[in-house]
Amino acid sequence: MSTHVALAAGAAALLMLSAMPAAAKSPQPEHNQCFWTRMVDGFAAPDDHTLYVRVGVRDVYQFDLLGPCPDIDWNQRLALVSRSGSSICSGMDAEVVTHTQIGPQRCPVRSIRKLTPQEIAALPPRAKP
Repeated sequence: MSTHVALAAGAAALLMLSAMPAAAKSPQPEHNQCFWTRMVDGFAAPDDHTLYVRVGVRDVYQFDLLGPCPDIDWNQRLALVSRSGSSICSGMDAEVVTHTQIGPQRCPVRSIRKLTPQEIAALPPRAKP
């Protein structure tokens, strides 16, 4: 008798899981988050912790830096270095190099994310790459 109850409970749980919307299940990483460094076409830094990078014509990525990066918010020369080859898929793959009066400064990246078209349109003028 207890075997039948356990089977019925298992079947009920399975039915509940299959009825859940896909988004409510474990989140899947979004595809197309990676980009080639050679496709970078511009940047803007509204402050010393955030960098917006334009990739190609339509895509903009937000880089959240691990700490303050000196002179990044007014610098006209930045380098984006990939640690894993020539593509960047996560913050661990990237490093920003800014040129200061005392020489190049390397700034580790905490995270990156691709902005939606609505988020790009909502960026203030100073933050648009």
